[in-house]
Amino acid sequence: MSKQKKQQPIILITNDDGVTAPGIRNLAEAVKDLGKVVMVAPDKPQSGMGHAITIGYPLRMHKLQLIDGVETWQTSGTPVDCVKLAVDKILHRKPDICLSGINHGANHSINVIYSGTMSAAIEASIESIPSIGFSLLNYSMEADFSAAKIYARKIVEQVLAMKKVDKHLCLNVNIPNVGPDLIKGIKVCRQAYAKYEEDFDERLDPTGKKYYWLTGEFKNFDKGTDTDVWALKNNYVSVVPVQFDLTNYVLKKQLEKTF
Repeated sequence: MSKQKKQQPIILITNDDGVTAPGIRNLAEAVKDLGKVVMVAPDKPQSGMGHAITIGYPLRMHKLQLIDGVETWQTSGTPVDCVKLAVDKILHRKPDICLSGINHGANHSINVIYSGTMSAAIEASIESIPSIGFSLLNYSMEADFSAAKIYARKIVEQVLAMKKVDKHLCLNVNIPNVGPDLIKGIKVCRQAYAKYEEDFDERLDPTGKKYYWLTGEFKNFDKGTDTDVWALKNNYVSVVPVQFDLTNYVLKKQLEKTF
């Protein structure tokens, strides 16, 4: 008897820049021959939405034809909504892996807290779906994704090839904004202690009423050479394993002695 053909993995792809963003198209093209790819993404940009979900408003989905061989849906919801809808209403099962991105802009250090890209990946992890969020350090819609595609595929291949994958695996992957020939490799890192020093720029609209525009300057307070910020500055692809359990276990032990 011939060996039964191994079933193709189902790869769910989403993002926070919207279903028509170049980043998600490049990600789908990079991995579409590794399994059955289904793309479910917001119908408009949702950057900075974090782990928001839609409550009190209806959600809508529409099927599109954007990439040959890739089933594609756009939704009116957030990135997290997209994962929930994909599992419950489109796939009717959990995919083998969820990919989010490729985000237009960095999601290193503290950005993981605010990122819609990473929140979609974390939602998948909560649902026991191994997941990876990808981001390129370039905010332009005309960004060159050639290096990002190479490393995204390489990392996805490695995860799919793992004999035993933690069902809650979630990786935050950032790619430097340089060509493939300048990238030194992949570094597994920790999240840097860095944040934005923020300010609200006060302006006047044409009627003379005040409005505010959030601005900020990125500050890295972490001098370690094992962080995502260091790796990216030195032209490495950074890979940070993240988790949804926010418990501070060191402080927990200390408090147990106090209370």
